[in-house]
Amino acid sequence: MSVQDSVAVQALAARLRPDFQLGVASAAFQIEGSLAAGGRGPSGWDAFVEKPGSIQDGHSPAVACDHYNRTTEDVELMRTLGIDSYRFSISWPRIQPDGTGPFNNQGLDFYDRLIDQLLGAGISPMATLYHWDTPLPLEHRGGWLNRSTAERFAEYSAAAGRRFGDRVAQWVTLNEPVSVTLNGYALGVHAPGHDLLFDALPAVHHQLLAHGLAVQALRAEAVTGAVGVTNLHSPVRPATRSMSDKFLAGIFDLTLNRVYADPILLGRYPTVPLVARPWFRSLGKISDADLRTIHQPLDFYGLNYYYPVKVATGRGSGDSPVGSAEAMLKMPFHMAAFPEYTTTGFGWPVAPDHLGPLLRELKDRYGAALPPLYITESGASFPEPDHVSGPLADADRINYIASHLGHALDATAPGGIAEDVELLGYYVWTLMDNFEWAAGYSQRFGLVHVDFDTQERTPKDSYYWYQALSRARRA
Repeated sequence: MSVQDSVAVQALAARLRPDFQLGVASAAFQIEGSLAAGGRGPSGWDAFVEKPGSIQDGHSPAVACDHYNRTTEDVELMRTLGIDSYRFSISWPRIQPDGTGPFNNQGLDFYDRLIDQLLGAGISPMATLYHWDTPLPLEHRGGWLNRSTAERFAEYSAAAGRRFGDRVAQWVTLNEPVSVTLNGYALGVHAPGHDLLFDALPAVHHQLLAHGLAVQALRAEAVTGAVGVTNLHSPVRPATRSMSDKFLAGIFDLTLNRVYADPILLGRYPTVPLVARPWFRSLGKISDADLRTIHQPLDFYGLNYYYPVKVATGRGSGDSPVGSAEAMLKMPFHMAAFPEYTTTGFGWPVAPDHLGPLLRELKDRYGAALPPLYITESGASFPEPDHVSGPLADADRINYIASHLGHALDATAPGGIAEDVELLGYYVWTLMDNFEWAAGYSQRFGLVHVDFDTQERTPKDSYYWYQALSRARRA
């Protein structure tokens, strides 16, 4: 029996509400290529990849998946897949090359065509305004350490809302501000490559301010779609019952989760324990006016879930979820392993059973302030060949998606651990193998295999499984 004919697919499909959205997600910098085409300006990531040793094996995003030139082919892959929605990102430097000043009509036209093709294929567009590609001139002025970047982002957001606001169904202001701050400004393993540790916290506030200003800008343009934000959330667990492990896990939970969600959803930053306040000093005194701007009413909240985090006292090996970071050696804690779980190609624990408790924690923490949720990213990389001659058997990915979606549905169903959470949809990361940031092309997350030498797309077994799920749900 093929994966798409299995009883399990039929049973999972039967649990999906008719209005539940099945989708896939991507990011412009990871798939588009054509970095100098159509008037696009350079981004901070363009500069970062030029630094020796910054990208595994010296891989280049110059071509990536060549999506800029293969949009029609990729939309057809999605149409055949049968998804309800496609979450893509708009490249800020493709729309506004300098991050300020004139907007680029060629860039606007590219996303016009993409959105129209999606709608023609019966696919609802979910547009992310920022997925890490800050225009390089703004990065040179401090990037997210500079408050003015938030103001420039609002101007860009307004332009996107004016051009696409009549056709985009959902708007995501920012993708994973926590990843931008931790990986890019605190640990130095992503662009722009700063290793400031807790002194990176101004980047948190300026991204959150950008989010609030963007929400205001979109609504001032009277966009017809829903407006929200997406962040990575990981449940943080102490490695042992010791007081130090519990305390440090709580501090890391603040840093990883609450310092973002609390201002957005509650209009205030979390209270930091007195002994840890020196670590958070760079955040400074926040004005009530800024908090009001950040705390905008939202139509939905996007949750990216990949793994739980375990925190142990003492310096470790410097490992972070996306690579070794020398700055981590300076911290009095480290990330501990979950030996009870298998791992992905990135070494992340495959822990779908932590998703339900995470949803419960979010609801307990934010109550009525928590909007309806989308799981806006969920997926896994596994070791796979660079070249294939037919559909790749990727049972591990099928099991990953099925178990994570299943746990989310269990948790939010009547009687579930998070039955009071309204879950609107689930987006697989990602449609096709792509440029995976500092890991280059070494980590393959796609439902579709991409041969980066020939650009040939070959659907994997997981593609056909997800297609079968969509068809069974409709039937």
